[in-house]
Amino acid sequence: MKSPNRNIFFLINSLAGGGAEKVLVRLLHYLKPEKLFLLEKDIAYQIEEEPTLLSSHLKNTNPLLKTFFIPVYAYRLAKNIGENSVVISFLERANFVNVFAKLYKKHKTVISVRTDQVKGHVGFRKFNKLLVKLFYPRADLLIAVSEGVKKSLISLGIEEGKIKVIYNPYPIENIEELAKEDLREWESVFEGPVIITAGRLTKPKGQWYLLRVFRQLKETKKDLKLVILGEGELKEYLVTLSEELGLRTFVWDRDSFSEDFDVYFLGFQKNPFKFIARSKLFVFPSLWEGFPNALVEAMACGVPVVSSDCRSGPREILAPNTDVEYQTEKPEFAEYGVLMPVFDVKFKSAKEPLEEKERMWVEELDRMLRDESLRMEYSTKSKKRAEDFRIERVIHQWMEVLYG
Repeated sequence: MKSPNRNIFFLINSLAGGGAEKVLVRLLHYLKPEKLFLLEKDIAYQIEEEPTLLSSHLKNTNPLLKTFFIPVYAYRLAKNIGENSVVISFLERANFVNVFAKLYKKHKTVISVRTDQVKGHVGFRKFNKLLVKLFYPRADLLIAVSEGVKKSLISLGIEEGKIKVIYNPYPIENIEELAKEDLREWESVFEGPVIITAGRLTKPKGQWYLLRVFRQLKETKKDLKLVILGEGELKEYLVTLSEELGLRTFVWDRDSFSEDFDVYFLGFQKNPFKFIARSKLFVFPSLWEGFPNALVEAMACGVPVVSSDCRSGPREILAPNTDVEYQTEKPEFAEYGVLMPVFDVKFKSAKEPLEEKERMWVEELDRMLRDESLRMEYSTKSKKRAEDFRIERVIHQWMEVLYG
């Protein structure tokens, strides 16, 4: 295997916290790109070298403006690379910029595709689907984070020979070590049973369904608490819904801490693993995914997981020997975790009665919370499965793609 050279560049929207950003930061150490380019100047992760900014935009800059700015980003990128460069991009807009830059500089474009391209384009994002069809076939290589994402790309007409599946990498020992960190003032929250979820507070993650399910669980489990890790544009909606459901709601940048709340919005945490490791269950209500980092990270912490069987990723992680295109309509106690029917893409109010799927989730979460032996069984299996995504294995695949 050849050693890394200095012609590799990384490109991403920002480092404002999120799964793709976390994967990029992990790859930096191993692939050692010459430069890291950011479309925006939001940075939440610590990195050794200063990134090169392609604009003064922020994450809250109008998304339409940033879309129309793609040619400008691309021109600025092209001015900073050579003809024989390889640019690896992460996230949709960065991928569009990477491909567009080929008009200015004939470099090799490698784009990381992280979302199901069929399920992941709803509402305004339907416009992005048109851009995907226009730009993605022009890339030299597409790295899909799951078989499900690969299939979605093929369904859009992308040549199969251009697509390589590489799962996300995880530093297992590092996660295990961080999971042991002292909780300090948060310790009292975890003295009773806690269910936890992690991810951006955005539409794909479906956290409003979990709030409604949790409210019903509280009817019989008075001491149960819900911890939500992450930031995003749905924060206000989710906090308001939680309060309208009658749940005592803590918001990290608003309230004074006490252990008397029902729901804890703890925002973006540099070390989420210390919270996850002390929870009874990791619950993942996503409506669509690509390959969910949080799911594998929870498993590396030894926490049993209950996840929606959304497109794509959860089935490949929890039930790897099943058909990736199958989606369950009832609870499925899979090899490495519990798969549940995926919710509809529909916002809910506090007044609406629980739908059938929500009641199903209430029943199965209640069962998991009551059955300690089942939790212990899945805890052991979770840690075993997480080993398959160890960073050393995944890096080898990246090195083969770039230098093999």
